[in-house]
Amino acid sequence: MILLLVIIYLTFIGLGLPDALLGASWPTMGPELNAPLSAAGILSMITSGGTVISSLMSARMIHRFRTGPVTIVSVLLTALALLGYVFAPSYWWLCLLAIPLGIGAGSIDAALNNYVALHYSALHMNWLHCFWGVGATLSPLLIGAVLSGGGHWRQGYGLVALMLGLITLVLLLSLPLWKRGDKREEEARGKPKALITNRQALTIPGMPYALLAFLCYCGLEGTVGLWAASYLVNIRGLDMATAASWASLYFGGITAGRFLSGFVAIKLPGTLLIRISCCMCLAGVLLLLLPLPLMVSFAALLLLGVGSAPFYPSMIHETPKRFGKEASQAAMGLQMASAYMGSTFMPLILGFLAGQFSLTLWPWFLLALVLGMLLLSERIPKRRK
Repeated sequence: MILLLVIIYLTFIGLGLPDALLGASWPTMGPELNAPLSAAGILSMITSGGTVISSLMSARMIHRFRTGPVTIVSVLLTALALLGYVFAPSYWWLCLLAIPLGIGAGSIDAALNNYVALHYSALHMNWLHCFWGVGATLSPLLIGAVLSGGGHWRQGYGLVALMLGLITLVLLLSLPLWKRGDKREEEARGKPKALITNRQALTIPGMPYALLAFLCYCGLEGTVGLWAASYLVNIRGLDMATAASWASLYFGGITAGRFLSGFVAIKLPGTLLIRISCCMCLAGVLLLLLPLPLMVSFAALLLLGVGSAPFYPSMIHETPKRFGKEASQAAMGLQMASAYMGSTFMPLILGFLAGQFSLTLWPWFLLALVLGMLLLSERIPKRRK
């Protein structure tokens, strides 16, 4: 099972690779394709739409085809979509290719999160999402290296597609490991696994609270990622270069925090880690709200990132305990769909409010999301009876 875990880690690096690719490459992609700045948001929403759909379909697909084959096809679909970006002649081709790109990502996320939640410890769940951060950090660096070396953004996309193609090959070679794991699970259960539909999973006590908690967390992550630099420049008067580097502290804190929280998860239960995460996030947001020196915002963003780190993996790892192993795949698909809706729509809502009023609303919006995380996660039953 250790070899399979290493392969899952590798696959999650691949899952993170496309997530930051568009933002890093759009300043050169957009002008070449005669697309305005806002067109990147449309591409992102199409991708997120595909991800939500595949997350909702994941329970039925995995029940029929099993985790290994679904993961292989999903990574291959993602690789082919990115390869299509390399040859896309216009922006509208990118919109078309964004659909399979999102569908592939959603299936991988729901399948592997549930597999690790069922078969591995909380340490490995935290590290799994740490490796996602490695992938999300690597792709902008790759694009930057290609462009600074005089290359073209299409070359960067081609390299990422090649990396995902190699991961697909590794997954294909590992298929016997997945099959042996499925066989052991069936023998331990003694009967075929029943399909729990999304509609049935929604009736489980606490499920609506879990979905809204995921929406709030990923809304927080997306809103900080999109608007932190703008807030620091327009409201706090920081220069653009420094603001960009300070904003990166949030995601750096998440990646480092998930590595460290893996060790903490050995000693502390997931429910306590979720509570600690919310309290640290609350402290970080309060530092942003109070009229304190500008340097405090530096510490606040780092604290907010480290505090955010254990929430998502801990919530995922608690899923089989809270909603039952039989329903965990359907619950996972619903949670992933809600998470992607949060990361898609919450930043847009803040952008609309900021346009109507002021970007000074940003920390107050974050406060509302963090309080939502805390209050909603506390309403979820700790264990299914």
